[in-house]
Parts: sequence; structure tokens; C-alpha cells
Amino acid sequence: MSDTRNVAHAKKVTQEKVHHPESGSRARPRKDRKKATTQSDAATSKPAPAEVAKVEQAPGELEKSVAVLSKLRDMEFHSRANIEALAGLILTIEDELKQKEFSDPISALYAAQDGFHTQIAALIESYETKCASLKPSA
Repeated sequence: MSDTRNVAHAKKVTQEKVHHPESGSRARPRKDRKKATTQSDAATSKPAPAEVAKVEQAPGELEKSVAVLSKLRDMEFHSRANIEALAGLILTIEDELKQKEFSDPISALYAAQDGFHTQIAALIESYETKCASLKPSA
């Protein structure tokens, strides 16, 4: 079974390639980019119907929301890893090293990290619902 961190990294790289296709290839000269932006500015300066603008805005909003959801999931993954690391440190400090004076501070960190993990998991669940509502119904 592959490591979930590798899978998450591969997913992030794929998303970046989709969103920024010219980053991997040779970029255009700066003058061409400036001309392209002025041409696109002229095209967008024409007033558009409200419905068309709303339809165009939704896909961009969905893509950005999915990117935020991906980052939240990444944070949740690292939070879980931190909880496991802190649990291991608590066992090492209390049982092997017999340094009881450090047991309470690390236990407090563990509790704080566990609280963060619980809150981010709830946030991810509600944000997934929001992302699902942004998807166009086909």
C-alpha cells in the first residue's frame, strides 16, 4: 500500500499542473503577457448579462473551494501524525526516561492537538457539503 503522503503530494502536483499549465513549459516573454492581459481586459470591459457572469463565476469558485478542501485535508493528515508523535513522546518520557515533570506539558500539547484535530475534521465535513452544493447539477 502506498504512503498517503505520497498520494496527497501527487494529487497536489496534478492539481497545480491543471491550474498552471505553463509553469512546466517555457513561459512567454513578458511583452506577450502584457498584450494578452490588455486584450482580455478589453474583452471583459463589455457588460455581460448577469446570468452568464454567475455561471462563469461558479466553476472558479468550485475549483478554489476544492483547493481549500484539499489543504484542509492535508492539515488534518498532519494533525493526526502530530497526535501519534505526541503519544509516542508521552510514553517515552513517562515510561522510559522517568521524567514526570515533562509529562504534563506534553499531555497538554496532546490535548490541544486532539482538540484541533476534532475541530478541523468537523470543518472538513461541513466544507465538503459546501463543495458538493457548488457542483453544477447535470
